[in-house]
Amino acid sequence: HVQLVESGGGAVQAGGSLTLSCEASVYTFRPYCMGWFRRVPGKEREGVASMSSDGRTTYAESVKGRFTISHDKAKNTLFLQMNSLKPEDTAMYYCVAERYGGCKLVADYTYWGQGTQVTVS
Repeated sequence: HVQLVESGGGAVQAGGSLTLSCEASVYTFRPYCMGWFRRVPGKEREGVASMSSDGRTTYAESVKGRFTISHDKAKNTLFLQMNSLKPEDTAMYYCVAERYGGCKLVADYTYWGQGTQVTVS
């Protein structure tokens, strides 16, 4: 049973930076696509960034130029570097993964982590 475990969330002032990490509980888990979603209470989940196993990336318009998704294959860990954070980036951030096909920023991924809170003031 694969679990995704996020870390790195926290509270930061506007303009600051945070790096989120996501590690799969099964080292041999090699999904086609991994990514990040976020959710604010009372709103729909929003796709933030995704990355395919061949390195193609997709970003939401709201984070382009500020966030960078990357993957360390040796550690099988996904990262989200967040710079120039804004109060509107405040949300619970979720790591997601999909074994086969699709790497779009739509919320139909099979695997979801428990989330890590990011608060920007």
